[in-house]
Amino acid sequence: MLTRLFAPKAKVSAHCDLPCGVYDPAQARIEAESVKAVQEKYQANEDADFRARAITIKEQRAELAKHHVSVLWSDYFKPPHFEKYPQLHTLVNDTLKALSAAKASNDPATGQKALELIAEIDRIFWETKAA
Repeated sequence: MLTRLFAPKAKVSAHCDLPCGVYDPAQARIEAESVKAVQEKYQANEDADFRARAITIKEQRAELAKHHVSVLWSDYFKPPHFEKYPQLHTLVNDTLKALSAAKASNDPATGQKALELIAEIDRIFWETKAA
């Protein structure tokens, strides 16, 4: 009797944790743009205190970008996406590794590489949203 009383009245399903609209690769892109901008500012400034703060900020932003990419991979993309885009697992892994490299480096080229990979995730993401 109790199980029937508390049983769901309607069955619902969604392809992501919440109704779509809460996920967006723009969050990762914005953080990665900050990483690259900090790397450029680091290169243009010789002040040791400035550089120390720049490194801290760059590392925080790289971690945030990694978080946003990881959330897309684990919460948004589902098996049908991985079937349609078999390169997606490798692309996400490469992106996370590129963000780790940017986190560890003050060379803006590493930030640019991460941005390029995020752009590819962005392209696939919006194709899945249009489907």
